[in-house]
Amino acid sequence: MSFTPENRAELTVLMLYKSATHLDGIKIHKSADPDITAAAQRLYDGGFITQVDGGYLTPLGSTAAEHAHLLFDMLSARISGQVDDRE
Repeated sequence: MSFTPENRAELTVLMLYKSATHLDGIKIHKSADPDITAAAQRLYDGGFITQVDGGYLTPLGSTAAEHAHLLFDMLSARISGQVDDRE
């Protein structure tokens, strides 16, 4: 199983949120990459964000964004050699 291009675009949108709280919103402009605007539409349709052009995270979106950030941090640490738990 691997991430589809659509999954990667959705993760990119979730990573635009600086925190996993519902206090910080984003705005995706009409001139943005069509893959990003389509990802935002799918996230809105799925109940992850409050507006089709970003807005705020819903509780579901907050959880998803938190996991996306954690995964990114874990992978970044492993790639940079900061984590080695293969014992």
